[in-house]
Amino acid sequence: MSEDPLICSARDCRSAAVWVLGWNNPKIHQPDRRKQWLACDQHREQLAEFLRARGFLRDITAV
Repeated sequence: MSEDPLICSARDCRSAAVWVLGWNNPKIHQPDRRKQWLACDQHREQLAEFLRARGFLRDITAV
């Protein structure tokens, strides 16, 4: 059984994800809770900056 490919979370992007952006909203999530967005190389910084500007970005790791 094959796994579905990991796809970038950026709108309309169908590229393979190579990064995991771990984030949470401190107003509604416990500090240890992590939600995940996936990113291709092209969208990594764009998605990270969106989360960073809101104080949500916690970590970025390779897939």
